[in-house]
Amino acid sequence: MTLLTTLIAFIVALGVLIVIHEFGHYLVARWCGVKVLRFSVGFGRPLFTRRLGSDQTEWTVSALPLGGYVKMLDEREGDVAPADRHRAFNRQSVYRRFAIVSAGPVANFLLAIFVYWILFMVGVPGIKPVVGHPPAGTPAALAQFENGETILRIADEPVQTWQDVRWVLLEHAVARSSVNVEVQDARNHLSFRKLDLSSLSADDLDGDFLVKVGLRRLLPVIVGGVQEGSAGARGGLRIGDEIVGVNGAAVYNWDDLVTAITPQGGKDVALQVQRSGQDLQISIVPDTVEVGGRTIGRIGIQPDAALLEAHRTTVRHGPIEAIGQGVLRTWEVSALSLRMLGKMIVGEVSIKNLSGPITIADYAGQSAQMGWLAYVSFIALISISLGVLNLLPVPLLDGGHLMYYLVEMVKGRPVSDRAMEIGQRIGMALLFTLMAFAIYNDINRLVGG
Repeated sequence: MTLLTTLIAFIVALGVLIVIHEFGHYLVARWCGVKVLRFSVGFGRPLFTRRLGSDQTEWTVSALPLGGYVKMLDEREGDVAPADRHRAFNRQSVYRRFAIVSAGPVANFLLAIFVYWILFMVGVPGIKPVVGHPPAGTPAALAQFENGETILRIADEPVQTWQDVRWVLLEHAVARSSVNVEVQDARNHLSFRKLDLSSLSADDLDGDFLVKVGLRRLLPVIVGGVQEGSAGARGGLRIGDEIVGVNGAAVYNWDDLVTAITPQGGKDVALQVQRSGQDLQISIVPDTVEVGGRTIGRIGIQPDAALLEAHRTTVRHGPIEAIGQGVLRTWEVSALSLRMLGKMIVGEVSIKNLSGPITIADYAGQSAQMGWLAYVSFIALISISLGVLNLLPVPLLDGGHLMYYLVEMVKGRPVSDRAMEIGQRIGMALLFTLMAFAIYNDINRLVGG
């Protein structure tokens, strides 16, 4: 993945999210009769400005792209002509101000619903949740999951792909609860497994927690292709070979193989292989390649296409049902984000789950390379995160202003300037602390690969 791809994907995603968020503020402000002076994408020195509309609103692109703002006519920020005073933001009722401020996060949620609606109509590809042999001692092994079972439901919620499984189980993993899982074996017999997630630690939720649970995909490592001149070709691997071990450690699926080979670039590796009913041991030296700034090992083989296709599925809904699914997914992501944040505050979820701009840019680049479906899914996810973040009752954020307006509705008068000033200082300290943790995590991920 090139740096240029990452930067472009990040800037486009950020630009879309900022424009949608700020356009929510702008549109409702106009509906409420408030005069908008400037619509800016980015902060700092304007790079491009054009005046449009009867109010001659300045549409601006500024130098620092990490945000944006809508500047409205306000008597607290300068002189206002008597003829325009009724259009000043501060002159509006508290209910109109509440609507204007809340419109930004709402626009982010609506964007996510729209994206998910499109995705569910087009069809979301995935891998069927067929379980591979769970490692001994893991929650999945203790629940007696068996090789080849297909997960059908988790807590009465149907799942069709491993992505669904990961998403539904994450909610229960955060709560450290037990959950009933309905499975179907190869003979179509239905069974239930009680999966106990109480043993998961805060650090286990950082990354792919399904590994800690012991739920692994059943996708045997059967070689479907060997690249000419690759480490696999030099080592003597053939089409039809099944790799069952690496350096004596069992390999149950392609994820296991990738995990085992990635750190072994340039080193001797012993592969345990089954070929035509015979057990073989093949010595191989993985090639060393640079990917995303990291040095990794590769052996140059591909999965068996027919086997891979048999495990693939596509989740698709009609237009009406897709809207419901879009709303449901947006609600679930929002609720889980808040729950995760709360667990971080009390120490039940690792602070390592916080991501800053570097990690977000990396994910943007990776998803863009995977195709438009993955990229717009990423945009929907970040849009929800942006909406949730802005609704937190922290001064300087939209949620902080909404908190002031709720107090005003109850008391019948605005919050004092002194209280707002103190709140802004506290909010700034909280946001800087949050950003410091996020950037620290970014750097750790970057250095640690």
